[in-house]
Amino acid sequence: MPRFAAIGLDHRHVYDLTQGLLDAGAECVGYNPDTTDPRVLGGFQKRFPHVPAISKSQLLDDPTIDFVVLSAVPRDRADLAIAAMQRGKDVLCDKPGVTTPDQLADVQRATRETGRIWTVCFSERFIKPSARKAWELTRSGAIGRVVQTVGLGPHRLNRPLRPSWFFDKPAYGGIINDIGCHQIDQFLAFSGATDATIVSSTIGCFGTEPEGFEDFAEMTFQTPSVRGYARIDWFTADGLPSWGDGRLFVLGTEGSIELRKNVDLAGRDGGDHLFLVDKHSTRHIPCEDMPVTYFRDFLSDIATRTTTCVPQSHVFTVCRLALEAQARADRFVAQIP
Repeated sequence: MPRFAAIGLDHRHVYDLTQGLLDAGAECVGYNPDTTDPRVLGGFQKRFPHVPAISKSQLLDDPTIDFVVLSAVPRDRADLAIAAMQRGKDVLCDKPGVTTPDQLADVQRATRETGRIWTVCFSERFIKPSARKAWELTRSGAIGRVVQTVGLGPHRLNRPLRPSWFFDKPAYGGIINDIGCHQIDQFLAFSGATDATIVSSTIGCFGTEPEGFEDFAEMTFQTPSVRGYARIDWFTADGLPSWGDGRLFVLGTEGSIELRKNVDLAGRDGGDHLFLVDKHSTRHIPCEDMPVTYFRDFLSDIATRTTTCVPQSHVFTVCRLALEAQARADRFVAQIP
């Protein structure tokens, strides 16, 4: 049974990562209780009362631990990942995996020198049943050749739940690096490309406190055969029964797919709704029961040293493109009357 530890309990994503790995058959042998947000720590202890608290150094130095899960403050994730790899451990990181180009270069060097796996869980594709179904349909030719993708990634701010680092740009790397990486990952996957060109990127500051906080962004990208557009923001209203109405549109030469990942507005209950239009019909495909194999595939990769889960090069490319789009973005500061 693969053994892992959770280090850096600073974001609630650590709950899903840990539970997904436990469900896939791994054993969580300890967690590091150091945190910038005691509420995250308390939530972890409530969900996983059987997991003991152990110091970071003990976890990193334990030779019986196969890999670590990192959900630390984003600017700290690269150093923690490198420390783990240098001690013979693979790494599953919450997004974003890095916050600067130098950190990405350091992580890439560490993977080459140690031979360890470093991967980032882009959860909006990897662990969403509707995204997996859409990928299968696209790969099978259900909508012909892909022409364009449109990804919408709105998020609820949930200000009372956010620690101070959440509003500190160097700590999270900017809005595109933080949540735009999901959209870049999806574009590459559905276009079938190994790389892309960032055509344009814009970051908006529409007045969310504190001043200068990046609350909106949009990007366009392309490959030689596919175009893409994405919008991300922190403006999901409290009335929505989800953290955001995440949507993905995949346009093909013979049809189209729309995903409503979290909610079907004023319609069907639950999430993971897929709508397929092809030459024969228009139909709704519920996907909540679609099996998600991401965590199982990751554990297989740990055991066999393969990349069933996601190619290492893909993870590096997504991180590089997100950093590039973040760095070169035009800035739009709304003039509030």
